[in-house]
Amino acid sequence: MNRRSRRPSSPPPPRPLAGTRLAEALIAGWQPLQRLDADGFAVLRSRGITRRAHSIVALEPPTGTAELAAALDRVESLVTSVGESPVHRVLEGIPPSQLETLLAERGDEAVGASEILELPLSGTLPRPHPSAVISTGALDEDWFEAAWRLAPRDGEQARGTMHDILAGTPAIQVRIPAGDGTDAAVGRAALVSAGRETLVVMNMIAVDPAQRRRGLGRAVSTTLLALAAVQGARRALLEVEVDNTP
Repeated sequence: MNRRSRRPSSPPPPRPLAGTRLAEALIAGWQPLQRLDADGFAVLRSRGITRRAHSIVALEPPTGTAELAAALDRVESLVTSVGESPVHRVLEGIPPSQLETLLAERGDEAVGASEILELPLSGTLPRPHPSAVISTGALDEDWFEAAWRLAPRDGEQARGTMHDILAGTPAIQVRIPAGDGTDAAVGRAALVSAGRETLVVMNMIAVDPAQRRRGLGRAVSTTLLALAAVQGARRALLEVEVDNTP
């Protein structure tokens, strides 16, 4: 008698994140120090450090042109009332489609552009880099020191603010030693919940300029992906600046 068995099928890949779920995942992966929700927008404040954590993000704004314009007036007044200029972070796929046009008509200029990459964590993933120093959970101070050395920010309060932002979300943190007592590359994957799903938002991937062209950025990225899969994440998000160069 011939016996047959059916191999267990792999779970289908998750549907791409879009709209409010995508926006909320990105916000959670780079946690602002303060957040105020109003009129379908999230007003993020982090002492002016990084557009990702200090901007206005549309979540579920009004769709009518007049209602949208009135909502923008109210939301922007929350920012101008403290002496700051409003900065909007516009994510593709979040209605209404006329938001960018309305912002341009109000005199806003586009500054910078980025692309959101979604990477499924399925199949056979590369093994972590053999020299990688790995920490998971709360912000690792040694990792932060390496990250600040490789990717500092300008501003009197920048260091403390970056520390507080990075401490806001549990994360996988990876650094690759250079062999001289310093670190050649670092990276981070914030662990985020999107409904019943766990995913990671990758950021702070930086390589010492003297160590570039050695594949260390890729080594950090693949190590983060492999560790994220072990933590139960089914996908990773990576926001890449369009003008970013290796």
